[in-house]
Amino acid sequence: MSLGPTVEDLPDYGQGMDRVAVDVVRRFNRTVTQRVGALQSGYLARDRSLGASRVLREIGPEGREVRDLRAFLDMDSGYLSRLLRTLEQGGLAVTEPDGGDGRVRTVRLTSTGTAERALLDERSDVLAWSLVEPLNAGQRARLLAAMTTVEQLLTAGLVDVRIEDPESADAHWCIESYFATLRERFDAGFDPEASIRADAPDLRLPRGLLLLARLHGGPIGCGALKLHGSEAAEIKRMWVAPDARGLGLGRRLLTVLEGEAAARGATATRLETNRSLGEAISLYRSAGYGEVPAFNDEPYADHWFEKRLAG
Repeated sequence: MSLGPTVEDLPDYGQGMDRVAVDVVRRFNRTVTQRVGALQSGYLARDRSLGASRVLREIGPEGREVRDLRAFLDMDSGYLSRLLRTLEQGGLAVTEPDGGDGRVRTVRLTSTGTAERALLDERSDVLAWSLVEPLNAGQRARLLAAMTTVEQLLTAGLVDVRIEDPESADAHWCIESYFATLRERFDAGFDPEASIRADAPDLRLPRGLLLLARLHGGPIGCGALKLHGSEAAEIKRMWVAPDARGLGLGRRLLTVLEGEAAARGATATRLETNRSLGEAISLYRSAGYGEVPAFNDEPYADHWFEKRLAG
């Protein structure tokens, strides 16, 4: 299978490259190759597979924990180990225990590996520019916009949403990030101690649950339920990381929470929110939530919503 022109076939566009266009194309290529499994092939006329070249790039100048690299690339641990051995045998990388924990391994580039990574970046830029340079301005804009849309949709499909222990490290990080967002957005700031509580015991079955969303192994969002039998379940702790917005994750979390509530006997879901969270209010209304009189004394709430669930 041909992967496109070899580097010898590509003209030298030099400083004439459109940096924005190159970045969009390269992000698109990285997402597509990961999503369709093209990491099994070769790349850019170098004497190694595309998989090995991608791993070399993602190690980065600072090095990376092997387990983090595997999660980011969604790669089988055995295959990643073989690729790392290939890089080590080529003098491009070294893998060693990290500090006192022998179970944690970190891979770092050698000086030869750093030079090779820079060369691959140059050739990747040239290849990316060759895909858009022949197009006129209108065609190029359409292609780049389409690539951005496809990247978002493919990335959305990689997000994993599941029930999480509310006292896990990732859960703590998401909830603290949620609190930080409220402190920044609310006119009077936000103090969790003054708000109606939703502590860890409240977010464990049968009293409730916490959903966590991850992308490439890292947490990017959360949402929680407090369950009250057949009465309305309360939706709490809805948060999406800023760099994960645009993936439809807020609606997905809301839909999963509603399904979990219905599966456990709730006939409705309800929530309260602050007027400064305009995007959240729009989401709730578009998802079928109607505004109702205040059903609690949450001091930070300006709006209360409820939605009846299907049987």
